[in-house]
Amino acid sequence: MPELSPLSSTCRNADAKVRLAEVAARQWGVVSVGQLTEMGFGRAVVLRWVNDRRLHRVHPGVYAVGHPALGLEGRLAAALFYAGRGAALWGVTAGSWLGILPAEPERVHVCVPGRRVSLPHVRVHGAKDCRRIWHHRLPVTTAAQTLLDIAAQVSFTQLRRALAEAEYLRLVTLDDVEAILGRGRRGSRALRAALYRHRPELARTRRGSEERFLLLCERHCLTRPEVNVSVAGWVVDAVWFEHRLVVELDSRMAHSTSRAIENDHQRDLELRAAGYTVLRYTWQQVTRRPEQVIVDLRRHGIA
Repeated sequence: MPELSPLSSTCRNADAKVRLAEVAARQWGVVSVGQLTEMGFGRAVVLRWVNDRRLHRVHPGVYAVGHPALGLEGRLAAALFYAGRGAALWGVTAGSWLGILPAEPERVHVCVPGRRVSLPHVRVHGAKDCRRIWHHRLPVTTAAQTLLDIAAQVSFTQLRRALAEAEYLRLVTLDDVEAILGRGRRGSRALRAALYRHRPELARTRRGSEERFLLLCERHCLTRPEVNVSVAGWVVDAVWFEHRLVVELDSRMAHSTSRAIENDHQRDLELRAAGYTVLRYTWQQVTRRPEQVIVDLRRHGIA
């Protein structure tokens, strides 16, 4: 993928080893065999440097310079170099890089016009129209295309969250998503359903208890609360301002220390002084005893 770091004419006149170090530094420690050839390093030199452990083979035609340990960016760049010109991060890998999915999977997914053999750690998807954008210096499929691609790969809840995150980050508009849907296009049905049930506030919830709580309210047709907003100087997990009701969602990890407990009690005291009722639910209650949570909310006027 030479377009990652094109070589200038000035660079060609510099010392070859210095050029190699500069290019590798710009590309998170990796270079392609094409770039090595362009810099004047022939096959014999490359083989000798591999034997001397100056270069470390990552994928066919792709090398790490100096040491084999690559960070996330280096692994992604190496996969793109392997896939070739026109490649882009794809699917769940693209979603992770765009920040609309929580974690980058162990296997890197890329797409490329034409065909390319996949590797154990790189899954190459052929695409006739591999439209891409540049995000944090790496090529990636557009946000709308990424949502369509992941629609058949992730759960419906994850898809809804990804849609909310993409809109919140201003990577896509709902019109962009609507335009990419089409009969027979894989993922269209799920993504259309996610559009129909779109909840922008999912982007403001923390994954885990808050997300589950918001979806629980939706499932039982309760009025949706506002989430992660300021009330009486405190950022609360959920609030119904009309009912002056605050809900805090407690995890064992975040609320088990003496300092956290003291902070929670101070928060509750000030919220009550401001005229709010404060309810607290644990992860176990939200996930394993949701009916009791719903009954409790309705008891406090939420319908």
